[in-house]
Amino acid sequence: MLEKRNFYINGSWVKPKKQKDIEVINPATEKSCAVISLGGKDDINDAVLVAKQAFKTWGFSTKEERIALLENFYELYKKRWNDITDAIILEMGAPKDFASKLQTGTGASHTKSFIRYLKEFEFEKPLGDHEKNQRILYEPKGVCALITPWNWPMNQVCLKVIPALAAGCTMILKPSELAPLSSMVLAELIDEAKFPKGVFNLVNGDGATTGEALTSHPDVNMISFTGSTRAGALISQNAAKDFKRISLELGGKGANIIFKDADAEAIERGALRCFRNSGQSCNAPTRMLVEKPIYDEAVERLKKYANDFKVDDPNKEGDHIGPVISETQFNKIQNLIQKGIDEGAKLVAGGPGKPDGIKDGYYIKPTVFADVNNNMEIARTEIFGPVLSVIPFETEEEAIEIANDTDYGLTNYIQTQDNEKVQRVARKLRSGMVDVNGAGIAVDAPFGGYKHSGIGREAGKEGLIEFLEVKSVGGWN
Repeated sequence: MLEKRNFYINGSWVKPKKQKDIEVINPATEKSCAVISLGGKDDINDAVLVAKQAFKTWGFSTKEERIALLENFYELYKKRWNDITDAIILEMGAPKDFASKLQTGTGASHTKSFIRYLKEFEFEKPLGDHEKNQRILYEPKGVCALITPWNWPMNQVCLKVIPALAAGCTMILKPSELAPLSSMVLAELIDEAKFPKGVFNLVNGDGATTGEALTSHPDVNMISFTGSTRAGALISQNAAKDFKRISLELGGKGANIIFKDADAEAIERGALRCFRNSGQSCNAPTRMLVEKPIYDEAVERLKKYANDFKVDDPNKEGDHIGPVISETQFNKIQNLIQKGIDEGAKLVAGGPGKPDGIKDGYYIKPTVFADVNNNMEIARTEIFGPVLSVIPFETEEEAIEIANDTDYGLTNYIQTQDNEKVQRVARKLRSGMVDVNGAGIAVDAPFGGYKHSGIGREAGKEGLIEFLEVKSVGGWN
């Protein structure tokens, strides 16, 4: 079992002030794979104070200094690729190929992208030719609390840590206590890349104690959080007390609108996007809206696809899915599957219990419900498992109405060969992102949502700007 009790504070690995150990559980085996300690108020205070001190110099570092350090970090990241991948397999059960190509891969892609945007970004520029002595300055927001989830651990960490470093902020990272191991590898890379002491700090912990201490600390200037909508609301309340800046990437309940002229792969592609990562993605298309003329065919195809979909050991190579993260999540998903049955939705694939032949691990059967209506709990709740709800529609207007009838607004999907319809529907969908015909959302496109899906954007130029304040200066000659 791995011993990972120490925190990274002020350029060193240090022991907790008060040791409070918890075990990290491998979801594929239900057995402990590591032990970490939960940080308390004193640990957070130490980390925030050194970050505040480091900001006095790092906040005024040159763009060139930051580029050089980030490029060094990127090269080191690539050398530790397998270590990061192995940590993600162990901590959250992502299958080997998926963990390497997508989980570890997205962290690298975001790092490379932010370096490019940093090189292009103008931190000082004139307001315009009409006011030549007016200057706009972009300055780092200061000490940042970065709180990341377990479902895409390295993707989400790099979406926060890298732009914060690029902007000139200092930070305290609190990764999820369920999946902290890959973040600790990242801390080792920060150390090896020779970032100044105190610029980056890592304190493990839970939300109730460590997260609360971090988000309520008076010397924290910004909170960037990815996680549940419920936790995002609590963090917003903490931030409001002293007007901390906040960026929140929260839940989703994406609609995938399948029109009758959709391409031949649209049905199966939509199911794959729902099941991928064991359904543990906020932008998963978990509501499939199918136009009536192709509805029955779609249900039959989904039944076959889900029944044939592979669930297996994450240490094996292949295109299967692994377990969900924890017993708590497993039980929540099981309860919601039963709720769908009780509500009268038609179970066409999967259902309660573990897949055949699997005894240990938090594995879920890929599950499809047909004849769902948008008032059912399975259509309104973010299940965060491989569970797809299929809803029929008759008209374009009805599809848009159903898609928008949700508290969330992260990602919606459109499948049609009619480009004019694509543009009409995309404009009317109340979501931060719209994916058309499987094109995907670019790595540097703004990632974020409307309504209960959050505040702010991550990735690319907008993701860098999230960590910057804007200052206007008059009389600049």
